[in-house]
Amino acid sequence: MSNEKKPSLFKEVIRLGKLRLGVSVVFSSIAGYLLGYEVFSWVELLLLTLGGLLVVAASNAFNQIYEVEQDALMNRTKNRPLPAGTMTVAQAYTAAVLALLVGLFMLYSINVLSAFFGGLSAFLYAVIYTPLKARTSLAVFVGAFPGAIPYMLGWVAARNDFDIETGTLFAQQFFWQFPHFWAIAWFSFEDYKRAGYNLLPSGAKDRPSQLYVIIYTIWMIVVGILPVFGITGELTLSYTGAALVLLLGLWVLSNGMKLLKSGDDKVARKLMLSSIGYLTGMQLIYVIDRFI
Repeated sequence: MSNEKKPSLFKEVIRLGKLRLGVSVVFSSIAGYLLGYEVFSWVELLLLTLGGLLVVAASNAFNQIYEVEQDALMNRTKNRPLPAGTMTVAQAYTAAVLALLVGLFMLYSINVLSAFFGGLSAFLYAVIYTPLKARTSLAVFVGAFPGAIPYMLGWVAARNDFDIETGTLFAQQFFWQFPHFWAIAWFSFEDYKRAGYNLLPSGAKDRPSQLYVIIYTIWMIVVGILPVFGITGELTLSYTGAALVLLLGLWVLSNGMKLLKSGDDKVARKLMLSSIGYLTGMQLIYVIDRFI
């Protein structure tokens, strides 16, 4: 008989919800709130943070329930709770539904629009994006919609409206996702292939996919500095802030150009890491820029 201690259900629920990913997503919502608030409220910020974490966790859980067989085939996912057998599907469903309901209630406590966009994000991710992944590389485009909601959700929580400002925040995180996820699809190509996934835009590790990375990185840079031109309502950016965001964008673009030249998996990983640095740095620059 094995003496190996079975992990606690609570820890496995945390792993199922991918807490680290949830924290990075909610960081975007907090940044959006700090950019949008007129009268700061710790209660609203707490509800946004906890509600957002729960909705993201629920989305991740539903995703893993649907993809349990595929996850078992990939090195990067085979040790997740469901393929590893440390949690049952029934337990995962229960945790996912509870997290979603409580999370949406918290967002609803802020305003109806926040709950709507939170629910829409979960629906698009779990019901549309997840089953589409195995069918077409266009799933990345579809998945970029729920992935872009958290940043604008913070502004929606603060202002209870959807206007040019929220649209701009949405666009900034929308275009960011393409170089980020295509970089992952590049260096994880063989692993994804084992599960029947092919998420590169051309369907192969070739020059067209590399060019798509470059094109969408340029779009990411353009929308990243758009507020400096004074055309995005109350969402503004100073020349100094725009220059810093531009430098971060050029860092990502330089890695995209290196991928175009070499096609090396290590370069794709650097591209992925630089994209994370760009998003975090951009959002911090915007927040700091508002208060100085």
